Amino acid sequence: MILKGSQRAGGMQLARHLLNTDENDHVTVHEVRGFISHDLHGAFKEAYAVSRGTRCKQFLFSLSLSPPETERVPIEIFEKAIDAIEERMKLANQPRAIVFHEKEGRRHAHCVWSRVDVENMRAIHLPHFKLKLQDISRQLYIENDWHMPRGLANSEERNPLNFTRAEWQQAKRLGRDPRKIKEVFQDCWAMSDGPNGFKNALEARGYYLAKGDRRGFVAVDWRGEVYAISRWTDKRTKEIKAKLGTPEQLPSVDEVKGTIAQKFEDRLRCFKSEIKQEFESARLGLKRKRDLLVARQKSERTDLKEKQGMRWNREAQQRADRFRKGIIGMWDWVTGRRSVIRKNNQEEIARAQSRDDAEMQILVERHLKERRELQQQIKSIRLRHENEQASMHEIASKKIDPIDELQNEEAVNRLRRTSRTKLDYTPF
Repeated sequence: MILKGSQRAGGMQLARHLLNTDENDHVTVHEVRGFISHDLHGAFKEAYAVSRGTRCKQFLFSLSLSPPETERVPIEIFEKAIDAIEERMKLANQPRAIVFHEKEGRRHAHCVWSRVDVENMRAIHLPHFKLKLQDISRQLYIENDWHMPRGLANSEERNPLNFTRAEWQQAKRLGRDPRKIKEVFQDCWAMSDGPNGFKNALEARGYYLAKGDRRGFVAVDWRGEVYAISRWTDKRTKEIKAKLGTPEQLPSVDEVKGTIAQKFEDRLRCFKSEIKQEFESARLGLKRKRDLLVARQKSERTDLKEKQGMRWNREAQQRADRFRKGIIGMWDWVTGRRSVIRKNNQEEIARAQSRDDAEMQILVERHLKERRELQQQIKSIRLRHENEQASMHEIASKKIDPIDELQNEEAVNRLRRTSRTKLDYTPF
């Protein structure tokens, strides 16, 4: 369970954040203890008013508790963790409020304590609370047999230079095979019968004919690299002049580079617009699906609470009817029968409370599972969008040839078909 704590002021802002239903699917105020008020705004106002009698400015200690996403974590584990933190931080018996949030298929909790010790009218000092929270967090992972994050197990492993293989491959510029480049130029030369045919054949493959500095024929690719026609076609200057004439009518290398850059930007802008539209359409569809899911879940929880309330009232009446009235009731009191009934009623109340909590926990876990499944779809759409945006950015910054990327993708697909090992590779 990841624990993040902070000393802070701004009680009203914190209360609004904790009760925010726009960013959270479900918000439940679980407990408000030690305050006269029973709501968060009133409780934090009380904490602020008490702090005015001291020099304490950060009069609240706010803590978030985030368990592993896929683990089953009942409320009792949250409460146990909060009690352990309270003892370790010397905040025992301090006024506190506990709020549960459910968002994107995950449930986490917030606990806020007042730091002001009313009896001594001073703020409770919280030295090294981040290190203490880290120790408690590590212990919670061990006690509950959860998979511990490597960064929590060993802080030295959180070095940002520890990239994954996929990140390394994405950052590395792919090389180009000169044999393939020569094949392109020679094929274009062979299939053309004049300057226009050669020019069109080159442009179809991403090369643009231009006039070189020495009045020779060159080609410019969309990376801005310049290729001498005679060298890459293996043709002599006399043969090139016989087929292409003179280069005087061609634009210079700089002019061609400017034209390519403009076409490149226009094309990328078109791609980015298409990617954005696709992502927005998918996002709105999933948002509508999420809203419907959350509304249904809220309705189911309200129905369960109403049914439990009706059952609780009915059972409470049955327990009250067990006490006989009048002279018989006095006789029950004298003989001790009334005391036995009261004890049995208290045990029954405890069982009924456990039953209701278990029913609510089962419903909450089902809702979390439903929300996680939807969140996986949202993450998939978001990741695909980020990868496509990253590809566009990489192309724009390094001008990677899409033909090379396509060839690499085909090679990876062939390797995947012949290997059982799944490659960590994101194709263009």
